[in-house]
Amino acid sequence: MYQGMPYTSIVEALENQLGGRPEHGSRNAFIFSMACNLRYLCNDDPSWIASLLPNYGEEQGRWMSTIRSACERKQTMAMPEIVKRALKVAQQENRCDGDGEGEDAPPQMPKKLPKLIELLTSQTPEIYRAAVAHAVFPPLATHLWRTRFPYIDNVEHEATLMCVLMAGTGAGKSCVSDPIKHIMADIRERDRENLEREKAWKEEASRKGANKDKAKRPENLVIQEIDADMTNPAFVMRTAEAQEHFLYTSLNEIDQFDALKGQGKQQFRIMCLAFDPGNTYGQTRVGMQSVTERVTVRFNWNASTTILKGQQYFRNVLTDGPISRINFCTIPEREIGAEMPVYGTYDDHFDEQLKPYIENLCRANGLVECKEAIALAQQLKEENADTARMTQSRVYENLSFRANVIAYLKACVLYVANGCKWEKEIADFVRWSEQYDLWCKMRFFASAIEQAETEGERSNRRGPRNLLQLLPNEFTMQEAETLRLQQGFDRKGTIQMLRMWIQRKYIIRTSVTDNNITVYEKLKFRNYEK
Repeated sequence: MYQGMPYTSIVEALENQLGGRPEHGSRNAFIFSMACNLRYLCNDDPSWIASLLPNYGEEQGRWMSTIRSACERKQTMAMPEIVKRALKVAQQENRCDGDGEGEDAPPQMPKKLPKLIELLTSQTPEIYRAAVAHAVFPPLATHLWRTRFPYIDNVEHEATLMCVLMAGTGAGKSCVSDPIKHIMADIRERDRENLEREKAWKEEASRKGANKDKAKRPENLVIQEIDADMTNPAFVMRTAEAQEHFLYTSLNEIDQFDALKGQGKQQFRIMCLAFDPGNTYGQTRVGMQSVTERVTVRFNWNASTTILKGQQYFRNVLTDGPISRINFCTIPEREIGAEMPVYGTYDDHFDEQLKPYIENLCRANGLVECKEAIALAQQLKEENADTARMTQSRVYENLSFRANVIAYLKACVLYVANGCKWEKEIADFVRWSEQYDLWCKMRFFASAIEQAETEGERSNRRGPRNLLQLLPNEFTMQEAETLRLQQGFDRKGTIQMLRMWIQRKYIIRTSVTDNNITVYEKLKFRNYEK
């Protein structure tokens, strides 16, 4: 095993990176290249490499001689990109095969849950419990007002939590509606009263027209839950009037956010700003009746969508930040012909049990430090770093940074809701929640993010890459061919390229191995040797 990956998987991935298993005429060169690359994983030991590398139909003595020749050549210390890519592919395949169910099996929710989560999922069928356990956090956090939590980097965060449920058509995405409805009941009652005040003012202002004596807009018009089709100016106005309370909305479809986009992708900007402490957002208009405000966005929300529509919705902002700031969850696909899930009842007794938690959230104020949550965040950060090292996935590492902040804020919400008392179940639940969030992000977006980042790197290059600089100080024609293919060139031009380099005295032929493999040595653009 190499960092938890079977060597057989790595060898197979490396074969594919080199263009697949060789035909009869190119076996020696292929074995030589494979052995050169495996040296980085086998401590330059020819016996170790021989225990892993097939002979591809080559005669045994010649096969072993080729491996030894590869181990004797000079080689750079830095692991080549081709080996890194093979490790990444092998890790992904290993993750798929690890538990027999592959990527179709998300992390399993702990059996023992924090009391609040146990209550909120108590009336939910088993298949929907994971989705509900994630979706309840935005409405819970919306009850917090002027409450801050110091993260492990000493930056103070308010509990900004945004959740997207991505699942197939007919999967039961409405499972989150009733828990959200009961969590938001007190806020909706206050909003209803203020909406009545606003409506009465609008009717009076309409009757008086341009009359100078018409009433001013009512004060203390805090309305937290906004409409799904709210425009950008209305959003700014509601935020300004909210007196630092969170705004909240629940969307049946993610594309309902488009009402906020204004002249551009403002909805995505709002998503990003909401998560970032101390943000500033607004608009300046000339008209007397127009909204002119600069506000700090405090916005929690839930949205549901199908997997395909969700992927399409975020396809143009894959590397711009929204995905990493959002908590994603899903619903596993049911077997064909499975029994219909049956819900429990959200009755008065349920509301009575929920009420103390909501009151605790509403009472919180100022800076709240939870030592257990901070210690957990530090531990999870280190666990994520270990996973990133094992997978060699830059995408996973980048997504894990904000996923850890999201998990920390969930721990803080549970801590405050429980009367600022820590439960041992919070740690296991929050760890699972973060792993589940990252599992969803990697499953739904990782490939597209990697492709977008690769295309971005290519477009950012100032000019053509120096192929000679990318080759080791000593290389074979097979390695030069492989590099050309990786850089988008054809195989046929390899011989002409090598002849030109020799003529220009960039390289020289140094030797021919026992297996008739020509070795070239660089005279220019040499790399640091080990």
